[in-house]
Amino acid sequence: MIDLDRQDALRGAIELLYFAYRGFTDLPDRIPERRGLGRVHHRILYFIGSRPDVSVRGLLDLLAVSKQALNAPLRQLMEMGLVAALPAASDRRVKNLRLTPEGQRLEAELTGAQMRHLEAAFDKAGETDEQGWRAVMAVLAAPA
Repeated sequence: MIDLDRQDALRGAIELLYFAYRGFTDLPDRIPERRGLGRVHHRILYFIGSRPDVSVRGLLDLLAVSKQALNAPLRQLMEMGLVAALPAASDRRVKNLRLTPEGQRLEAELTGAQMRHLEAAFDKAGETDEQGWRAVMAVLAAPA
């Protein structure tokens, strides 16, 4: 059983994580809203942008979502001319995804806002705290 002081500290950490995520996603959520897009679209743009020619299957695995959950937002991004699906050279049944030039511009705007946010936080906290944050995030991100 976790003692009460530790429970309070962990609850405080949970709240910090929630509030930090809200602050981290605030501006990047507002930017795509102008186009009728949301956070899921941002995630798709980010991961296609960081992994050009990722297959649809690879993106599904990376995002850990179902094909049904990915289908509508990915189709919307394609219809808006932000993402292109091209047949893979090795297997024409496989569709590789990449950002169009317009998709690259939007992804760069969104990711740039988050990079500036993180950079300011890391600069303020200092290198030792940044490394500690990275260590905690790596543990939290690891499969259970």
